[in-house]
Amino acid sequence: MSTHVYVAASEHAAGKSGIALGLVAALASQVHRVGVFRPVVASRTDSDPVLDLLLSQLATPMDRAAAIGVTYSDIHDDRDTAMETIVARFHAAAAERDAMVIVGSDFSGVPSPTEFGFNAELAANIDAPMLLVVSGADRSREEIRTAAALSVAEAEARHARVLGLVANRVTGDLEVAAEAVASAGHGVLTYAVPDVPLLRAPTVGQLLTAVDGTLMYGDPARLDDTCLGLVVAAMTMPHVLDRLVEDGAVLTPGDREDVVLAVLLAHASSTFPTPAALFLNGGFAPTPQVQRLIEGIHPDLPVIGCPAGTSATAAQLAGVRGDLRPGQTRKIGAAEEVFREHIDATRLVERLRATSAGAVTPLMFEQRLISQARAAQAHIVLPEGSDDRILDAADRILHRGAARLTILGDPESLRARAGELGLRIEGAQLLSPSDPEHVERYAARYAELRAAKGMTLDRAREVVQDVSYFGTMMVLLGEADGMVSGAAHTTAHTIRPALEVIKTVPDVSIVSSVFLMCLADQVLVYGDCAVNPEPTAEQLADIALSSAETAAQFGVEPRVAMLSYSTGSSGSGADVEKVRAATELVRSRRPDLPVEGPIQYDAAVDPAVAASKLKDSPVAGRATVLIFPDLNTGNNTYKAVQRSAGAVAIGPVLQGLRRPVNDLSRGALVRDIVNTIAITAVQAGAVR
Repeated sequence: MSTHVYVAASEHAAGKSGIALGLVAALASQVHRVGVFRPVVASRTDSDPVLDLLLSQLATPMDRAAAIGVTYSDIHDDRDTAMETIVARFHAAAAERDAMVIVGSDFSGVPSPTEFGFNAELAANIDAPMLLVVSGADRSREEIRTAAALSVAEAEARHARVLGLVANRVTGDLEVAAEAVASAGHGVLTYAVPDVPLLRAPTVGQLLTAVDGTLMYGDPARLDDTCLGLVVAAMTMPHVLDRLVEDGAVLTPGDREDVVLAVLLAHASSTFPTPAALFLNGGFAPTPQVQRLIEGIHPDLPVIGCPAGTSATAAQLAGVRGDLRPGQTRKIGAAEEVFREHIDATRLVERLRATSAGAVTPLMFEQRLISQARAAQAHIVLPEGSDDRILDAADRILHRGAARLTILGDPESLRARAGELGLRIEGAQLLSPSDPEHVERYAARYAELRAAKGMTLDRAREVVQDVSYFGTMMVLLGEADGMVSGAAHTTAHTIRPALEVIKTVPDVSIVSSVFLMCLADQVLVYGDCAVNPEPTAEQLADIALSSAETAAQFGVEPRVAMLSYSTGSSGSGADVEKVRAATELVRSRRPDLPVEGPIQYDAAVDPAVAASKLKDSPVAGRATVLIFPDLNTGNNTYKAVQRSAGAVAIGPVLQGLRRPVNDLSRGALVRDIVNTIAITAVQAGAVR
């Protein structure tokens, strides 16, 4: 598993690219394959200075396209889809790397508060701790502290983990700035980095572009030189010479020939600072005699003509901010040096590796689910090929490589409809449920299994041509690993064939269901909310044990709460006693499984309530698997949480069958179907 860190700033020009550059170098000293990722760029084809810089520093080359998520326009068009795309692209890139440095967006596409929130939400979705960068330029202690505190608060509100805080480009007292971020960091790593003018200095070429200039004389290669200052030469020539700065630009009207010649001589002299460029404004050119003189000395100093007046040109030049770009050896060296001097890279990387997993967001869970399904490589049959949602979901599953599929229906009709919808299902097997060879085999086996119920071969031929029975027989005979149905059929229609021929696993008396409830920052498992109306104590125990196994299968550590309207010994009655008996059965069958019951919902999930009602319980306040006493309670609760809390409810996931068969709601969205197929694939992988 690779190490991820998300570098983000809550404002423009905080200098996060220099911090990211230092991180790449720090990680490269400890791991072999460092990668970089840019979630949002202006364009997939145009240059992105930050990405191009970081890619140029990688010891192991990385494809540029693989390092890009989406564009700003993609986010504006469909924010949710853009987020899903970024997460998928990131995980694909990270799979090939030992460490990843993710660099947040640049506040050029959407208003700043919205953009920083998007970055924080994305960091949570890819489970990458954030290194937050705030500007310390021309700010007081309180201004730095406030900026840092607001950044931390916004990140945590989006369920992101904050690894550290950096006050960057500090122009004031460094110790004061360090104390300011420390007071806002609440225990996270904090650093203060001084302003290094070289890092924000533009190149001569950037200045030329800003003033719509033309290179009149000089070496074009010098346009890549860095410019560290500006002298507006409105005074006499001797005073201009007194004010020259090393690697600075000089701006003077084109008819000030004395200044032009003096600057060219200073550039050639060892007794004056060496200018980086000479700008001749006003649209004036030197006289022909002076031009001949300049041409004769072949200056390599860039002499640039520009049309505007002195005041306008000076403002244009002063407004240009430089950035770090590939090939700027001097700048890159300076950025890495200031990072090493002021940021304890060893401690930062150690803390990064030791950081425990944070919130589990719905998108994160779905991404992990797809990864698990891809690893399982199960074969899933989809009986309802006549439903457009099924075809759409099949396209997405095949595109992600999450499962092998068989879709039932007339093959020609399926291909035609998929083409009309612009979907690609070529990777799926298309199979008619009336196919004679399959019908004969399935009918013979079904008649054999149901002979005691009076089933005849002729009747069996009719039965197995029903898509639910056909798909179930495929699973029974090992021609598919699992089945997903119910988009166009009732739950009973989907489950009945499985109960008839697949049956339950040993030691489980009942088929039940769970919903995987993806809340904003965690996943809970609810059971049974779809199948059993009034389970007995023994059945409730079976449901709890099956639900705990399902939870573990999908990465949720099972801590089981047997729910009731009473907590502990505070209440009595037949319903409470049923839950109490079921809890004891669970404990006797699985002594290793943390379980508590009877317990009320608030005491199960809220640590504050648990502390007052069951303070010594290993489950109270921390429950992850919640078992409802009956279907009425469970079904209403999951729907209330889904609608009121905005949870993503994945399911129902059937459990207890020897082979996985899962039911869809007839109102299922394509996303729901994709998730259910992935769940079924994971279940199938566990029983093969």
